[in-house]
Amino acid sequence: MRRVALWIGAVVGLLALTFLAVQLWFSRAADLPAKPGDSLRVATFNVHYIWLGGEKGPWTPAGFEVRKDALDKAFKALDADIVAFQEMESFARGGDGNTNLVRDWLRAQNPDYAWAATGRAEVFPPTQPVMYRPDRLTVRDDGWFFFSETPDRLYARTFNGSWPAFCSWVRFEDTAGKVFTLVNVHFDFSSRMNRRLSAELVAERMADRARQEPVVLVGDINALSGSYTLRQLQGMGLTFPSVPGATVHFNRGLHLFGAIDRIGATQDVRFAGGPYVLQRRFDGQWPSDHHPVVADLHLP
Repeated sequence: MRRVALWIGAVVGLLALTFLAVQLWFSRAADLPAKPGDSLRVATFNVHYIWLGGEKGPWTPAGFEVRKDALDKAFKALDADIVAFQEMESFARGGDGNTNLVRDWLRAQNPDYAWAATGRAEVFPPTQPVMYRPDRLTVRDDGWFFFSETPDRLYARTFNGSWPAFCSWVRFEDTAGKVFTLVNVHFDFSSRMNRRLSAELVAERMADRARQEPVVLVGDINALSGSYTLRQLQGMGLTFPSVPGATVHFNRGLHLFGAIDRIGATQDVRFAGGPYVLQRRFDGQWPSDHHPVVADLHLP
């Protein structure tokens, strides 16, 4: 009996050491590969909501002060031409929605980038903005629609009446005159029905666009490979290369299932590198509870 107990203790100890070694490796992982010459580097990054009324915890103003440098270092490590965000919102009861700690911090730290798919909360939902390099790209148009029976109504509730969720999009032109549309989504994590109907709405609204010009879709789709949600998006002609590793880690470095944050594109877009997942801490801090995902693309 004692021998069994010792054996169990040894196994538990070995597993604990393995876990610690893995976390140490992730915290010191090398930066992403350099992007190929003339490719366009696109990233998606869920940065988690901030509750302005909270006093303790990582998703409060105090918690943001602890992780904000790590967040900026993660952004810079991406070296992306486009970064599409989800959950970039700071909210409080009775607030007007225009306080945004993460947006204001990254804007101040990265003045060489411009912003799209954002504006005053009264006219443009601020939660899913896009940062881009203005020396490489020009915005021709941007917009939004909500995953709802009334998609063109600002902050419309989702199909089952839960919290509003939406798609933001930006139509870009690069320095070579190539035009494409970036679609940025965040699907409901708790309702399969909402995810299915949201994916169907995105496919319906973007199908014509995808037949006319390249479309790149990014975001937190909250669905694994083989899911109906992903298949619905593939049905509009999008290809989603496999993402090598978990993209959500519960702010603990815990990788319990596969990627739910993805980058896809119409078949006329060639993936020159990636997708890659930046699974690391900076100065001992996780930037968010999600890892950013990056891919290098060649437009037709």
